Amino acid sequence: AGHREKKQHKIICHVFEAEEAQLIAQSIGQCFQVAYQEFLRANGITEDHLSQMDYQEILNSQEIFHEDLEVFSNSENAKEVVIDKPKGEIMGLVIVESGWGSILPTVIIANMMHGGPAERSGKLNIGDQLMTINDTSLVGLPLHTCQGIIKGLKNHGKVRLNIVQCPPVTTVLVKRPDIKYQLGFSVQNGIICSLMRGGIAERGGVRVGHRIIEINGQSVVATAHEKIVSMLANSVGEIHMKTMPQSMYRLLTGQEQPIYI
Repeated sequence: AGHREKKQHKIICHVFEAEEAQLIAQSIGQCFQVAYQEFLRANGITEDHLSQMDYQEILNSQEIFHEDLEVFSNSENAKEVVIDKPKGEIMGLVIVESGWGSILPTVIIANMMHGGPAERSGKLNIGDQLMTINDTSLVGLPLHTCQGIIKGLKNHGKVRLNIVQCPPVTTVLVKRPDIKYQLGFSVQNGIICSLMRGGIAERGGVRVGHRIIEINGQSVVATAHEKIVSMLANSVGEIHMKTMPQSMYRLLTGQEQPIYI
């Protein structure tokens, strides 16, 4: 038998660092801290009950629960997809951002045009994360840039994609041992709009821009904002949530019409 060469795998790492980014992150963290101290006082909990050291000890004792870790560590989820199509035909995709807090910030397939090349291939699904298109990495690129790259495929007859197969709904597990420890994210009308860097929420897989679908097995799709805030504020122990990108949710529920590219 002839000797088979072992396939070499390439890992691309994107690192972004800037003094302004660090300053913004610190400012957001300080704002969270001040706001939460006010919440504690309003609920009769004094600052003596909570110190930064206590919170850090809680973080150090917790393992990171992030669905992306499981998905990306399974090589069977990584696929190379080749799509043949007539030149002049659009791919027939709608993409959205994976959300700040993702292991790899990229774009997700949120919808596919019926009968379009993407759907006809039978190789793509809603929820799949796009890593590269024709050897161009999409990781870390703004949404409009990724959309421009896909639009540019119209005159291509063959398109090669590297994807990671992911479910459209994200599973989140936040471990909060006591109500005095802040969750570290904020919600507006069921949508996660900010996230404290390094907090228990980030460790649990919470992502900015995602809509909360369930909290501890209870649907909150039609639940008022105040009720969602109350459920989260008073939850302790293991807090299980299911979320998905808000734009994807609006598309899947017919609240927004897809614009295919």
